[in-house]
Amino acid sequence: MSVDVVLPCLDEEAALPWVLGRMPDGYRPIVVDNGSTDGSARVAAALGALVVSEPRRGFGAACHAGLLAATADVVCFMDADASIDPRQLPRTAGPVLAGRCDLVLGRRMARAGARWPLHARLGNVVLAARVRRRTGVPLHDLGPMRACGRAGLLALGLTDRRFGYPLEMVLRAAGAGWRIAETEVDYLPRAGRSKVTGTVRGTLRALADMRRVLAEQGGTGRA
Repeated sequence: MSVDVVLPCLDEEAALPWVLGRMPDGYRPIVVDNGSTDGSARVAAALGALVVSEPRRGFGAACHAGLLAATADVVCFMDADASIDPRQLPRTAGPVLAGRCDLVLGRRMARAGARWPLHARLGNVVLAARVRRRTGVPLHDLGPMRACGRAGLLALGLTDRRFGYPLEMVLRAAGAGWRIAETEVDYLPRAGRSKVTGTVRGTLRALADMRRVLAEQGGTGRA
């Protein structure tokens, strides 16, 4: 069975050859160009990826555009910045393909040289704790590598088009009774500076989006 892999992309020309070159057999990359000013779209197309253009800026907008372009029964999401190895995609997709889980998230384990700033790590810890209390799901990271069924995700009706998209996915899935799990994946030195964790301002903006989603989804989950 094939799997579609959605890769939101904003100026990742340097990272794409490594990322796409390590895509496992049976995993089709869908690179969603979210307004890049470098050659990301050209590089992705030359390397055989399906390229989708989403001019409306926003992580959630790019993810949703990729989801709409996907055709496989199981879809994965991951960053295109080389911070996570595509060869580890089966760790998240495997339990979904086997029917054991409905949503699997990759828990990032920092490896040598990985730049995960303290402000970003602390924000992630606090957010994950709030999600555990809200949903009862034992998650420790709302990481960027994840896998789930395409049709089921579309049915959840996610509305956030910014950085709150990954959180809304978990909250709505928990509220719908999905079987949610996490598995460890390596967190590697990324190519270039992160648009989110690379600055305190970016991290605060992402956390603001997620706080808004938590407030909007106040009735979601078991807690």
